[in-house]
Amino acid sequence: METAAEVLEMLGQAAVRLVAQPFYYIAVLFIVLQTMRQIRMERQLFAVKLHNWPGLVAKSLLAGLLIGAAVSVAGAFIGAAMTAESVLWLWAVAAVLMLVKIRYLCFAYSAGIIALLQWLFGWTSLLERPDWIGSLTASLAGIDAAGLLMLVALLHLAEAALVRWQGDRLATPLFVEGKRGKLVGGYMLQGFWPVPLLMLVPAAGSGASTAALPWTPLFGADWSQGWTFVALPMIIGFTEMTRSMLPQDKAKHAARGLLLYSVCLAAAALLAWRQPLLLPVAALASLLLHEAIVWRSRSLEAARSPLYVNDARGLRILGIVPGTPAAAMGLAIGEILHKVNGVRVKTKEELYEALVQNSAFCKLEVLNLEGELKFAQRARFAGEHHQLGVILAPDEQANYYAASGPASLLELLRGSRASNRRGDQAERIDA
Repeated sequence: METAAEVLEMLGQAAVRLVAQPFYYIAVLFIVLQTMRQIRMERQLFAVKLHNWPGLVAKSLLAGLLIGAAVSVAGAFIGAAMTAESVLWLWAVAAVLMLVKIRYLCFAYSAGIIALLQWLFGWTSLLERPDWIGSLTASLAGIDAAGLLMLVALLHLAEAALVRWQGDRLATPLFVEGKRGKLVGGYMLQGFWPVPLLMLVPAAGSGASTAALPWTPLFGADWSQGWTFVALPMIIGFTEMTRSMLPQDKAKHAARGLLLYSVCLAAAALLAWRQPLLLPVAALASLLLHEAIVWRSRSLEAARSPLYVNDARGLRILGIVPGTPAAAMGLAIGEILHKVNGVRVKTKEELYEALVQNSAFCKLEVLNLEGELKFAQRARFAGEHHQLGVILAPDEQANYYAASGPASLLELLRGSRASNRRGDQAERIDA
């Protein structure tokens, strides 16, 4: 009971320190900026509201809190010697990397670079210098690099769970440039979660507890001097683009890659802790295996044909607008509108003409993902969405397509454009 009371007291103190740190709020601000850009792009491309940014941010915060609690519990049994300086190093390196590319806002890169720098500086005499360079080197040398890599592995395991759980619900339909400049439909799956961690670490001196822990953490640090909790505000996230897969299938594919990465990195970190000479190998694994995930996704997309294109059978459904007749009739992403009110439709103009033939009722013949014909029908009522509520794959008349995302943090803060204009006049895309 005494140990449990001390654990709760230490957790409360760490939570106060977490609230006082700016990094968690920086992560939330970044998520707000990215989410607002996503909503702006949806409006520019389709003139409809597919997502609500306050709702997306709220779900991100809640999921981050739950994952943070789970990782904190797992971290208590690992026992990596994390410190407040570790947090500063992680965020400092991440900030520098974000100035180059936003996708480097991943602590896999920060932790890998920190571990490599620690190993490289260990071969120099910088630690003996009395100036700020020596102090900086001493700070770097004091980081538990192997433990940091293990923490990154845990975070990616949590990210795999979040992508599998929420990935397809965070998907945004897009018009993108395909091969030879032709526009095709696609999906961007993007999610970021702020993850507040309260990590159990070995400590000595005032503020540390000397009560015996009822378990022995995996990493064999010196726990005889005492222990405490340190606040670690983190952020995890992913961005995937697909032209050839359904959002739910792409989310499963991404989650499998993240799971494999987390297992491999955890094994490398454990080996580096047992044999410090392997630390640069584990650091390179953190960097290169993460790049391998990106390469794996891009290679798969390059080898497959685009899914979201119209063909001779009819019009491909790229997206469904919430709260519309299409959603009520159970139409699904990737299906093909074959006939509307008995009329074959191959263009948007033919679709509009078929819809107005019966203003009170709508009967559809749809080809599902297996190519089988299914029927959907429904009465249409006053006050409903003026059309079906489907977003169709682009045709030759499409004027807007998604711009490439902001390459760096500076471009995001400047509010880089969300879409590019093709042609002279814009038109509404949703049917």
